This record gives sequence, structure tokens and C-alpha cells, in this order.
Amino acid sequence: SQGQLTWAVHVSLAPTWFDPAETPGMITPFLLLYALHDAMVKPMPGNAAEPCLADAWKMAPDGLSYEFTVRAGAKFHNGEPVTAEDVKFSFERYRGTSAAMMKERVAAVETSDARSVRFVLKKPWPDFLTFYGGLATGASWIVPHKYIERVGGEGFKKAPVGAGPSRSVSFTPGVELVLEATDGYWRKTPHVKRLVFKSVSDVTTRLAMLKRGEVDAAYTLLGEIGEEVRRTPGLTLRPTPFTSTHW
Repeated sequence: SQGQLTWAVHVSLAPTWFDPAETPGMITPFLLLYALHDAMVKPMPGNAAEPCLADAWKMAPDGLSYEFTVRAGAKFHNGEPVTAEDVKFSFERYRGTSAAMMKERVAAVETSDARSVRFVLKKPWPDFLTFYGGLATGASWIVPHKYIERVGGEGFKKAPVGAGPSRSVSFTPGVELVLEATDGYWRKTPHVKRLVFKSVSDVTTRLAMLKRGEVDAAYTLLGEIGEEVRRTPGLTLRPTPFTSTHW
């Protein structure tokens, strides 16, 4: 890994977004989750449910349980292995969007060994993977049980430890978050050594920073600002289509 990529983010980064357990019903925090953390199953380019920390899973023929196998060799940033106990802990600790609905449908989470975890449902629920492994919740994103027991929830937000491609280096509230590539990330070594997310709520400021070369990328450049980007040599405007409601 080498070099630095600086993003001008259109919102103020909140420490609650460092913790998958508090995932709200919006897409923006997943910008940080995909960098800091990893999930058992998550959407990736070309695949709405790609095996990640779970290298395999299967549904029981009666639809009453799902069994996952934790990927061998997956580790958190502090060097501790990702285990089935972390998966169970992360689900039971989850309190974000749709948490009550999911837990009403899950009768138990069982771990028979360090790499096997089984979700037992109260009745067949065809949408289990949509909620567990999609972007409808953050329940599939795994946090380290032992570390959180040591530092507590507030301590975790101040010094988050995940299993993702980048680890936390520093956070200045209202200003920036700095991340660095994780050595030994199971998928691949990230190309970029350092990621810097700068909070820049004003769109004209984001445009000015792009023009001056202070940032490499910026989000939410709409209308006349977007047209200005198109007209500026050296800058490229790329659409990021998604379903959303604006009012």
C-alpha cells in the first residue's frame, strides 16, 4: 500500500457510525463500515450477498435455521481472530435499525465451535438474509467481543477495532477521520495506504477544495455545482445512482 486518498464528505462524521451495533436506517454510515469493519455477508459489486467473514452458509431444508462458517484466518485489527462467539455477540449486541424485528424472529444463536454459528428461527423467514446480510441493518457486521468487554461501548467509539481493510489512526470531531491500510486483510491488501475523510458540509467549499487539489474526491455535487465540475479540466463528475427520497 502507498499514497493517500482524501475525501470531502458531505456530512459531519459521528462516532456512533464507528459502531455497527448502532447502524441507523440510512446508507451514509456504511461509508465507514466498509472501511473499518467487515460483515459475515454483505453487498459487493456484482453480488448483493457476497460471502465475506463467512466463507460459507446454508439454510436448513425446513427454513428454520441458517448455519455459517467463519472464514479461517480472518482477524481483527488488534490481531485477535474472528470467531463464532464474536458473531453471536455482535448479533445479540445489535440495537440499530430493525433490531427488534430481527430478534423477534430469531429464537437462538448457537456456536458449536470457534468457526460454526447457527441462527435458529422461530418460523421460516425467507427475508432473513436480506435483513442480516444486506444494507437493511448492520447486524451482520462483526465486532471483537473481548475488546469491547475491556473498553466498553464508549471506549469502542473512541478507539474502534474492526476486521476491515483499514484501521483507525485518528479522529478529530467535525474535522477529519484518518485510516490506514490493514496488513494481512484476508481479501487483499488495500492499494491506498492512508484514507482521510474530511467533513465538509458546504458544497461550494467541497468544489473549491477539489479545484485546489486539497481533496481527491467529493460527494454530492448536484445541479449547478455538478455542471461546474463537468466544465473544470482535470475533474470528472461520476453518477452514483441509488434509490432515495428528497424533500
